[in-house]
Amino acid sequence: MVHCTDMKLAIYMRNPALEREERIVRLVAALEAGGCVITPVKTRGELLASGAGMLLAVGGDGTFLSAAELVADSGIPVLGVNAGRLGFLSENAPDAVAEAILSGKMSIEDRPVLKVSCDAIGDDVWPYAFNEVTVHRNGAAMLGVDVRLDGEQLPTYWADGLLVATSSGSTAYSLSVGGPIVIPESKVLIVSPIAPHNLNVRPLIIPDDMTVELDLQSRDASVTLTMDNRTVEVLPGAHVSIKVAQFSLKRVRLAKSDFIRALTEKLFWGEDVRNLL
Repeated sequence: MVHCTDMKLAIYMRNPALEREERIVRLVAALEAGGCVITPVKTRGELLASGAGMLLAVGGDGTFLSAAELVADSGIPVLGVNAGRLGFLSENAPDAVAEAILSGKMSIEDRPVLKVSCDAIGDDVWPYAFNEVTVHRNGAAMLGVDVRLDGEQLPTYWADGLLVATSSGSTAYSLSVGGPIVIPESKVLIVSPIAPHNLNVRPLIIPDDMTVELDLQSRDASVTLTMDNRTVEVLPGAHVSIKVAQFSLKRVRLAKSDFIRALTEKLFWGEDVRNLL
C-alpha cells in the first residue's frame, strides 16, 4: 500500500494540449486535494531534481516509452495514464489513477529493458529499449540477418528486417509482424522476421537471459536500427548485440489492472457472435 500524503509526483506529457484536457485537469486537482505535490517535467534532469517518488506518463504508449528514457536506471516507477487510443502500457483511465494513488491500491512490477550495443550508437542516443529492437532495410534490396543466440548460429533471415521484443512488447510492433501474444510476466524474448522472404521461418521465443547477436547483409547504403522510438542508421556489415539490461523499469500496476481484460477490450480478442449467445 502506498499512502499519498505529502507524496511527490512528477507528471510527463509529450502533448502540451493534454494539460488543458478536462480529464487530466480533474486528475491533477484530485491528487493535489489528496496531499500530493505534482511537478511537470520534460527532461531527466528535471525529473531527478523534482525528488518525485513516481512519474505519471500521460498520453499513449509512445509517451510511456519516452518516460522510460527519462527514468532510465533511477528506480523511479512509472504509471501510464491513458489519454490516447489503444494503450497497453498507458492503460489506466485518469479517474482510476487518482483513486488508486490516493488509496494506495497499486503495486510495482519490474519489466525488463533491452540493452543494445553497436558501434553506430553515439553518446547522444539512449541505447535501451522497453518494447523492441529492430533492424530494417532502407532501400529495395532484401536484408540478410545472421542471428546468433549465445553464440549458436541460426539460419540467415532474408526479410525486410528483424525484430527482438520483450514480453512487454508482444502487443506492440511484434504483434503486427505475426509474433505471439506473451503474458508480460513471462521471462522471454521474441525474435521475429519482418516480411520474411523465407516461407519456412517463424517467430522464435527464447529465454531472456540469452544474448542475441545480429550481423547485417545489405546491398543498400545503410540499414535502420530502432530502439523503441529512437532510430540510428548503421552500415551494412554492422554487428548488433542485444541482451537484457542490468536494470529493470518499474511499472506501476493498479489493483484493477488485468492484461487479459485489456486484450479483450482493446484488441477485441475472442470477438465472435457465438460468444454473445
